[in-house]
This record gives sequence, structure tokens and C-alpha cells, in this order.
Amino acid sequence: MLFNQPSPAHTPAIYSMIQKQVRAALDEDVGAGDLTASLVPASQKVSATIVARENAIICGLAWVDECFKQIDDNVKINWLVIEGQQVKTNQVLCEIFGPARALLTSERCALNFLQTLSATSTETRKYVDAIAGTQSQILDTRKTIPNLRLAQKYAVTVGGGHNQRLALYDGILIKENHIAAAGSISAVMAQAKALNSTKSIQIEVENLFQLQEALNVGATSILLDNFSISQLSDAVIMNKKSGGRALLEASGGITLDNVRDIALTGVNRISIGAITKNLQAIDLSMRIKDLAIKNIDLT
Repeated sequence: MLFNQPSPAHTPAIYSMIQKQVRAALDEDVGAGDLTASLVPASQKVSATIVARENAIICGLAWVDECFKQIDDNVKINWLVIEGQQVKTNQVLCEIFGPARALLTSERCALNFLQTLSATSTETRKYVDAIAGTQSQILDTRKTIPNLRLAQKYAVTVGGGHNQRLALYDGILIKENHIAAAGSISAVMAQAKALNSTKSIQIEVENLFQLQEALNVGATSILLDNFSISQLSDAVIMNKKSGGRALLEASGGITLDNVRDIALTGVNRISIGAITKNLQAIDLSMRIKDLAIKNIDLT
């Protein structure tokens, strides 16, 4: 796993990533300045809340904090939920206090991060719950929103899933085009082993014949691409007959309707691109409640 704890702001490397992602988002959205927020008096202070409009697993608190912080350090946020908490429709997530212009300028970027990352964690949790009690794990893929890969992979872990390799440099995954270009499974596996890399080597197969070939050349991590339920069961049996040394991962065509049946075949892992790319943003909204704040210290 790339992440093993629910507080990224406490990890310097991850916090640095959050700062960069937020800065890029604010540069894209605010640019030379927020023209509409300038219609509000600079001295005006307000309070606001962020409310969930649907059930969700909340993820992205540190990104929200950073959005407001980078616009104005005087903004204070009182979170009423914790990272990874399951929330219900109309539940208040936080209270925000500070200069009105800062809240208005930060609102969209903060919500974008919170909605997107919560969508990832929420969708992941659905799959994790669906295979509860089996030996399988739910994994992500590289099918992520550009420039949000680390953030989404973090959100997957908040939802109870596990991380696949981070990027091309982070592991060897031999797919059908690599096999075709190299000539055969045995040829491409030989090339992979010759690299003497410390990174993992995984090979994708599309049928049981290819699976047996991969097992014969000593593959220890095999991706079973678009196998049927019966083929997955056969694959597990074949692996056991070969000593059970290979980690088997199902991928392709996986939905909430069939994921439990897939897990029950005995595969070790199930990778799902949909949890990071086929997302419906969680419905959240920020609402200003008071136009003047009394007895609140913003220092």
C-alpha cells in the first residue's frame, strides 16, 4: 500500500503534494483574482457550513483545509466529522469562519477536492463491503484523474481498498501489447527477469492457455483479464496444481453485481478502474449562515 494512515497532513511528503495540488487548482480557478468576491466588502466576516446532500464516505479534509489556508490564513474550520467517516444526507460536515471574500473564493476548489475524493472513497467502500468475508482485496489501477493520482489512491485506502503500483516506474506490468511486441510470454518474462529490478513483475493473460504458459515460466503475479467466473475458478485450480505460488488478480468487467462471485472463486485480488475514473461527485454544498460574526477570535 502507498498509504497506511488516514491523516496525510501528518506526512511531510503527502502534505507537500496536497500543497502543490491545491496551488495548481487555485491558480487555475482564481488566476489574477476573484472578480465576483470583490463585490463583497473586504471587512465583512461570515460563518458558513458544508453539508452533505447524500450518504458518503468523507475524504479530503486536508485538501479543504489547504484551499482556505492558501487564500487566507484567517479562515478557521471546525470539522464535525473525521476522515473516512460515513455521513448521511443533510449532515453538517464542518463550520467555517472568516473573511467573506476568502470563503467565497476558496469554495469551489475546496468542494471540488472534497466531492471527488469522497466519491472515490465512497465507491471503493461499496466494493469492499460487497466482498466482505472473502480472502480477496479490492485494488485501484492507474486509471485516475490526471494530476490527482496520489490523492485518489489515498482516497481508495480511506474507503478500505488497497493500492496497485503507483506509476510506470513503480512496477512492471506486462500487458497484451508487450507480449505481442516481444513475441511470446516466455520471451517477455525472460526480458523482465533480466532487468534484475527490485520492482514487482506482473503479467496479464487473457485465457487459460496463456495462464499455464505464465505459470510454466515462473510468473508469481498474474492478472486475469476479463475471465468469466468459471474461468477464474479454473485459474485458481491451475495455480494450486502448479504449487500455488502465483498471486492471482481479476480485472475487467467487474461490477457491484458480480464482484462477490469473483471474490468467491478464490482469486487474491480484484482491481477496479471504475473506483477512480467512473465517478459521480458526491453532492456537497457550502452555505453562508451569518453575515457578521461575534465573539470569534480569528487570530
